[in-house]
Amino acid sequence: MMNRQAATERPEPVSFREAFGYWLKLGFISFGGPAGQISMMHQELVENRRWISEHRFLHALNYTMVLPGPEAQQLATYIGWLMHGIRGGIVAGVLFVLPSLFILVALTWIYLAYGDVPAVAGILYGIKPAVTAIVVFAAYRIGSRALKNNVLRAMAVLAFIAIFAFDVPFPYIVLMAGIIGYLGSQLAPEYFRAGGHHSDSNQSYGPALIDDDSEAPAHTKFNWSRLMLLAAAGLFIWAVVMGMLATTYGWQGTLTQMGWFFTKAALVTFGGAYAVLPYVYQGGVEQYAWLSGTQMIDGLALGETTPGPLIMVVAFVGFVGGWTKEIYGSGMLPLAGVAGACIATLFTFLPSFLFILIGGPSVEATRGDVKFTAPLTGITAAVVGVVLNLAVFFAYHVLWPEGFEATFEWFSAVIGALAFVALFKYKAGIVPVIGACAVLGLGYSMLL
Repeated sequence: MMNRQAATERPEPVSFREAFGYWLKLGFISFGGPAGQISMMHQELVENRRWISEHRFLHALNYTMVLPGPEAQQLATYIGWLMHGIRGGIVAGVLFVLPSLFILVALTWIYLAYGDVPAVAGILYGIKPAVTAIVVFAAYRIGSRALKNNVLRAMAVLAFIAIFAFDVPFPYIVLMAGIIGYLGSQLAPEYFRAGGHHSDSNQSYGPALIDDDSEAPAHTKFNWSRLMLLAAAGLFIWAVVMGMLATTYGWQGTLTQMGWFFTKAALVTFGGAYAVLPYVYQGGVEQYAWLSGTQMIDGLALGETTPGPLIMVVAFVGFVGGWTKEIYGSGMLPLAGVAGACIATLFTFLPSFLFILIGGPSVEATRGDVKFTAPLTGITAAVVGVVLNLAVFFAYHVLWPEGFEATFEWFSAVIGALAFVALFKYKAGIVPVIGACAVLGLGYSMLL
């Protein structure tokens, strides 16, 4: 009765300090990938605390869905910005990432320093097929939501063929898919109407602090001078750091190339982390040789089991790259790894903050306009084919780690099949699945 009565009253204004505490806590408990993180924020911010209404929450989420970058982190940034302006958005976005960076740096150091220990190797043996199953399941989930007609299905098939058979770079696939989507909005818009990631809901949990009819705060209204100032500040930060790296290490230096590569990666992450992984693989493994294909799989496994956005796997890539290239010499490998992880994280997430803080006031007005959403629809369709290619790549390295001419890893195949069944049929969580597969791998290695 008391809860019902309380739900009829609008919550008291939230101080910046209180919001800071929540965003810090979220950074340490945000497991479960984007879906789990978004669900966690909805339960706490919409249902329990009522800081924001259901409609406004979905409005913000739909906006972040059309941007490149991690939508859960951008959603936190957006809500923080709505509540406390620019400082609120920056704090929410940074705290969503920072705990994950610290945890992942520590785990990556352990992985590189002690990865050859039999127990650790056994755990990784079980985790790798689980990661392959997770990627296959991700392709299924994205495809079931995005491929609503034969035109989009054909785009997914063509994207798979382009990257698998012809090794077309991922940014070109994204660009062509976006162009096809835009042209489709002019010629056959019925095929490119977004099905919507989340439908509007009439569910009400009582009056919210930021409610449907709340007056828009001054900082959320479009302002040219503010837009130009934020854009200049973002470009200034990027240019200063890149300039310092180029001056210190040269343009071909490892850290400089990481900064440039992850800047490009940040601009093509349409469709979430799984979509950009093939691009990170092409660059990190094939082009720059910062890490091996097997290490890439291990990095994804670590990213799946730590809080924060999955795209934080870039910190793993940066750490391993700095360590492998010995940028500070063989005696300072951990420091080189930390530098690589920090550079990868900075250049990956800087554009996400700019998209929210600059675009928030203006892009919302284009919601529902098919000319705006059709390129995203086309890109998302192509992403399905690209993610499927990633699954094929992972499966090859897990089942035939030494090539087709070597022994087939039958137990890895069993673990992968069990993981997929658990995810698909029993809707098991990613972290429990990885944990169970790690135990199986450890047990199997002890019997050998």
